[in-house]
Amino acid sequence: MIAALLALVAAARVVTLDDALQTARERQPQLRQARANTQAAGARARESLAPLLPQLNATAGYQRTTAHGIERPGFVTVTDQPGTFNSFSDSINLSQLIFDFGAGPNRWNAAKAQADAQAATERATALQVDFTVRSAYFDARANRALLQVARDNLANVQKHLLQTEGFVQAGTHAEIDLVQARTDTANARVQVINADNTYQTSKLNLNAAMGVQGPTDYEIADTTLGSVPGEDSALDALLDEANRARPEVQSLEDQIRAAQLTVRSIEGQYGPSLAATAGLTQGGPAVDRLGWNAAVGLSLSWNIFQGGLTRAQVGEAEANVMAAVAQLDLQRQQVRSDVDGARLAIRAAKETIGASQEALFNAKERLRLAEQRYEVGVGSAIELGDAQLALAQAAAQVVQADDRLATARAQLLRALGRQ
Repeated sequence: MIAALLALVAAARVVTLDDALQTARERQPQLRQARANTQAAGARARESLAPLLPQLNATAGYQRTTAHGIERPGFVTVTDQPGTFNSFSDSINLSQLIFDFGAGPNRWNAAKAQADAQAATERATALQVDFTVRSAYFDARANRALLQVARDNLANVQKHLLQTEGFVQAGTHAEIDLVQARTDTANARVQVINADNTYQTSKLNLNAAMGVQGPTDYEIADTTLGSVPGEDSALDALLDEANRARPEVQSLEDQIRAAQLTVRSIEGQYGPSLAATAGLTQGGPAVDRLGWNAAVGLSLSWNIFQGGLTRAQVGEAEANVMAAVAQLDLQRQQVRSDVDGARLAIRAAKETIGASQEALFNAKERLRLAEQRYEVGVGSAIELGDAQLALAQAAAQVVQADDRLATARAQLLRALGRQ
């Protein structure tokens, strides 16, 4: 029972790639910020709709006033009334915009397009967070493997140190071999210390990628990333998918649409706007002695000349359209670079893995032969040390090649707009 409990505790300290991604999707502040920006954009779209809907307002007032007569030319003089008097009033007014040459509706549609653009930006942020987590995870996984390589190398040189001590004591090897073995062992310890520090630092980076403020007293599971569907496809097919799926492209297309609608909205200000109004007012010296009046009507307003303001606003909006189109072209170039770069990185990493595994096999064989030669007194300590170093380097190359392949696949997922 105790052993099972300890196993569960140990398992809880091991972080898999799925664990890291899920944590980031729940806790990464960048995602919360992007989500809030999307909500704010949606609220702005609703704000721009409000002027198109009926407007209803009501007022009520009370005054205590005097009633002194004031002489005015052409008016009948009112007799002074001593004292002060109550005055009550209230009104309710309803208005509805009828037509404004599309200024209001286009302004609303532009705001909706901006909200769509922000929603796409939120999806782009989610893709970037996933890629950052995957990259940090694979970096930590590689550093964990490199730490194990350093430990294996230390164990190997320590074994040879004991062996060399016996040879020197027996008089079959020179004392300089023992000095060399001790130097190799000290260097191997330094490598372990540095590798462990690098591993711990990479877990700090993973915590930041996940949006976690906490310790790094956990281990990284040996989780890799399998083949990405279509990773060996032709570039044109991958580009078609990326241009359809990348939220950055969708966001810029929505921004262009919003800018074009903004131009139409401003151009609508060249014409008049027509609104219908209806109102009810009451007033009198007491609440039970109020007189009332009602009115309905139409109002037409037209800003005939504003010093060229509308024309300047149209020019600014048209320039914004051109800037957004240029930015979209630049983004499509970036998409091509991302896709092609990731595809080439995957191909190179696959070829590197095969070569590095062959190098590792040969390094192991070289060390075996060097150990045999050293044991019978034919080989030297330098030859043995070189073989040990070559094995450690070959093992590190295998780890790095595997890390490059996993990272390249993560890059391809990001480039294609897949989570």
